[in-house]
Amino acid sequence: MSNFKSKYHDELIANAAYIGTPGKGILAADESTGTIGKRLASINVENVESNRRALRELLFTAPGALQYLSGVILFEETLYQSTAAGKPFVDVLKEGGVLPGIKVDKGTVELAGTNGETTTQGLDGLGQRCQKYYEAGARFAKWRAVLKIGPTEPSELAIHENAYGLARYAAICQENGLVPIVEPEILVDGPHDIHKCAAVTERVLAACYKALNDHHVLLEGTLLKPNMVTPGSDSPKVAPEVVAEHTVRALLRTVPAAVPAVVFLSGGQSEEEASLNLNAINQVKGKKPWSLSFSFGRALQQSTLKAWAGKEENVKKAQEALLTRAKANSEATLGTYKGSAQLGEGAAESLHVKDYKY
Repeated sequence: MSNFKSKYHDELIANAAYIGTPGKGILAADESTGTIGKRLASINVENVESNRRALRELLFTAPGALQYLSGVILFEETLYQSTAAGKPFVDVLKEGGVLPGIKVDKGTVELAGTNGETTTQGLDGLGQRCQKYYEAGARFAKWRAVLKIGPTEPSELAIHENAYGLARYAAICQENGLVPIVEPEILVDGPHDIHKCAAVTERVLAACYKALNDHHVLLEGTLLKPNMVTPGSDSPKVAPEVVAEHTVRALLRTVPAAVPAVVFLSGGQSEEEASLNLNAINQVKGKKPWSLSFSFGRALQQSTLKAWAGKEENVKKAQEALLTRAKANSEATLGTYKGSAQLGEGAAESLHVKDYKY
């Protein structure tokens, strides 16, 4: 049997297809407490529950922004939070036509005997957690595997471990009604060129789909969240058209047409760079059997965060900055973004963080 038939079979397919609606994408707002602390520190705001809640309320209630989103990934704390007026965030999103998602992994640990390569934890008790999150209103999940490019990396061990971890996670999610986002992120760190990134991306994605097949995962009820194929962070940049050509070719060689949508991570690109690259990807001529969209965290929030600076009087300005970026990325999913979004403060700055921990 190629895939198991969970009682959620039809719902998984419908929700995965909905998230992949052209013109819409995902806001990743699932930063762990530690990571959101670094974001808040960058604008001199204390990392306490009330400030984390205020930032997320600003994002989820931004007038006009939700029309460009089909999903929002939440951290566990946020799944159970409400607006200042007492309305659960889950209800705010659902009323805006946006599916709530949940980060379910427990971070990475080093694989002994490797050069700093990692595997992702969180399979223990995952089924029960997924049930609980489904009851709370979540309809999709995220699990981030991290690989790096080096002289001998990624090793076969790291590729295999992460592919099978992702596949096991995906199967458990589907048993419990959540659409799994499969995220094998190949970090941009390093001096490698775009050809090296393309070769590694193809190896990693091929391994992931072999593992998903072995685990009888229903591909129509999944999403892929890969890196774009770009040169390393210590290499000269290339034009968006070059990124697009290498990215689409890598996907065509490895990602089955049964997968409804590919939602790219921004991986430390600036807001504008991520939008321009996504736009170029959607302008590539030829067959592209999946919807090609976004699941951006930093690349949707940076100028919003800068505009807000933790001050109540800046909320409107910050929400306008989010609307600008959400609209730009919506257009990029249709290949119609002209690069005309007014660059808010922070929109053009690189968001690269070496060895990024989520």
